[in-house]
Amino acid sequence: MPANSWPENDSYNELDPLNSLLSDISVAEDLETDVEVTDLSLPSRFQGRRRKAALVLTMVWSGTIALNLISSGSLFVLGLTTILSLHALVIVFAKPRDKISQMQGNYPHVSVLVAAKNEEAVIGNLVENLCNLDYPDGNYEVWIVDDNSSDCTPQLLAKLAEEYTNLKVFRRSPTATGGKSGALNQILPLTKGEILAVFDADAQVSPDMLQQVVPMFQREKVGAVQVRKAIANAKTNFWTKGQMAEMALDTYMQQQRTANGGIGELRGNGQFVRRQALLSCGGWNEETITDDLDLTLRLQLSDWDIDCTVFPAVYEEGVTSASALWHQRSRWAEGGYQRYLDYWDLILRNRMGIRKTWDLLMFAITMYILPTAAIPDLIMAIVKHRLPLLSPISSLTVIMSLNGMFHGLRRIRRDKGLRASNYLVIVLQTLRGTIYMLHWFVVMSATTARMSVRSKRLKWVKTIHQGGEHS
Repeated sequence: MPANSWPENDSYNELDPLNSLLSDISVAEDLETDVEVTDLSLPSRFQGRRRKAALVLTMVWSGTIALNLISSGSLFVLGLTTILSLHALVIVFAKPRDKISQMQGNYPHVSVLVAAKNEEAVIGNLVENLCNLDYPDGNYEVWIVDDNSSDCTPQLLAKLAEEYTNLKVFRRSPTATGGKSGALNQILPLTKGEILAVFDADAQVSPDMLQQVVPMFQREKVGAVQVRKAIANAKTNFWTKGQMAEMALDTYMQQQRTANGGIGELRGNGQFVRRQALLSCGGWNEETITDDLDLTLRLQLSDWDIDCTVFPAVYEEGVTSASALWHQRSRWAEGGYQRYLDYWDLILRNRMGIRKTWDLLMFAITMYILPTAAIPDLIMAIVKHRLPLLSPISSLTVIMSLNGMFHGLRRIRRDKGLRASNYLVIVLQTLRGTIYMLHWFVVMSATTARMSVRSKRLKWVKTIHQGGEHS
């Protein structure tokens, strides 16, 4: 983990320098004596991504073209479809684990962390929300990292720090690097929590968020918990309504995958991480554009589980235009694909165990390999005047999306106390959401192709937040 820097113009309230030093030393000792992080953090692991992406692209394209040219290609596709179908059935019929909602003993200390940059539109509501959570007094703190904002965010935070005693503000230097990961790593030694809760600046949470989520860490192997993401402005237009259905699908699939011994994933906003687990995998990775997806694999490779929960949910603003959606999803797609390129050797060594490795590989085929192969498959289909060879797998993916979205939306309505039997509403939401989800094929295929040609410069690309409450 990179060394912390303390520029003169950094500011934070109520921080005792001696306590800061002792905390920093304590974390350093933990990293040096108790954990092995070299194989996850070697600089060479994050180099040559473009070459690796080009190699994978070449293999997928040439393999797809070859399957279209040989007579046994259709048999191979049908065989792969059968394997994916069996895995899909196991996921569909898995029974989600019962949520632990009662705390045995005292509640652990929680540090709530937010990295913010130019968030004047939402920072006031965020601080008011997070500083008034229903949790044992004195057992949680709120840290806002101002990553050198150029708007009124610093002035607003200074006023809010005078109003809320559990709010601590840290301002990063203009020369600070690492984006969100760097911001979180820099304040990690200053925090006291056994559990670290990370939110985005537009987050809106219920007062009982901590009391609902923290008890889930009583299961010793749980290294992190992801709460369901919900869209605060879901009624705005087609894009936000689609994102609402997408989040329902995502949570459903995560619950089913973890119930079957597969992989749960972090989603950035609303992620809770056990401090011991975070230190065991070297902290947040500053060499990635999606810290949450990278941390997911680092935790799994360090033998930790990630749980997820439907309720409580964290509300966030959905992007409202096709252009904003494209940029956001392209970043997510690249970060998700990037982690396979970074940790492929550890994955193939079965370091996570058979169930998790198999689940991850099946997920990679449907989410990354299939969209990448869709372009050469479509070209060959046009040349040969027939349906694309990979149509069976594509059809299975759409069916899984329909099923997962329907049951995910139904599960949310039921837990909200709404009529889960109002099938017409759920069916319409599912159909609209499925049409919306087709953009992933284009995003994935374009992203995997671009990564093999041009490397993306690591920087914090933030989504513009407008503010407003969810209904």
